[in-house]
Amino acid sequence: MKAAIEGFLNYLTVEKGFSQNTVAAYRNDLSQLASFAAEAAAKRGAIPSWAGLSRQGVLGYLLNLKERNYAATTMARKVAAMRSFLEFMKSEGNIKENPARDIASPKVGRALPKPISITQVRRLLDEPAKQARPEAKRDTAILHMLYASGMRVSELTSLNVNDVELKEGFVRCFGKGHKERIIPIAPRAVQAVTEYLREVRSRLVANREEAALFLNARGERLTRQGLWQILKEYAKAVELAGITPHTLRHSFATHMLSGGADLRSVQELLGHANISTTQVYTHLTSDHIRRTYEQSHPRAK
Repeated sequence: MKAAIEGFLNYLTVEKGFSQNTVAAYRNDLSQLASFAAEAAAKRGAIPSWAGLSRQGVLGYLLNLKERNYAATTMARKVAAMRSFLEFMKSEGNIKENPARDIASPKVGRALPKPISITQVRRLLDEPAKQARPEAKRDTAILHMLYASGMRVSELTSLNVNDVELKEGFVRCFGKGHKERIIPIAPRAVQAVTEYLREVRSRLVANREEAALFLNARGERLTRQGLWQILKEYAKAVELAGITPHTLRHSFATHMLSGGADLRSVQELLGHANISTTQVYTHLTSDHIRRTYEQSHPRAK
């Protein structure tokens, strides 16, 4: 059963161009499904196999997920992973029918992203400079790059030194589906990265052949988890609750649109495949304008 999952994940990676994060999530979800199916087969005294997974078994799996109190978004993802995998198995001739084909996913309301204000962004970006540690310059560069480019965390941690063109003021990154995009970055971000490269990176790097732009304390490529920990510490220091690395991406998009940038340009900068994804931010800017007006004109409420 495990070999079939790996074959499907390889298909998602090679032929569909799914990101490593998405593939990892699918692996976790499908491994959970395989464990449930194997246990159910053992209770029946049968040999575990995907061909032995019936519609009744699929419904039993969904009931098991509900009993674990998963969030609706998590449930929807697990159902989607199961349905796609079993459809793949059918197309490959490994099973006759997809027992999850007509299983509906839980309805999930689309949550609006939560940006922070420009003042709050400045407080966060200025915080590392209060420390004397060499890593503080790295952290300043990281935070400025996240906000100045709107990159996803995985995109930023995947950057290599030769992906930043500081004289020209842009960064080259690869997003979902390995699609390349060029993003201009603000002078302050250019300055922060320049100082990090000049004064800190050479002191951190363990292997001179290391290509990664941002390094951890061991001199290796900084991970997503490592970046999240860095941000969490600075967010706590400036008393910003609920901040994640994606918050700076949301704030970048919201502030760009509030400043007059057109929707299509912001879509390209964020690397959204569909402009409807970017349009979410127009609701945020409209709501911000409304609240500001109401605060200035109380009678207009």
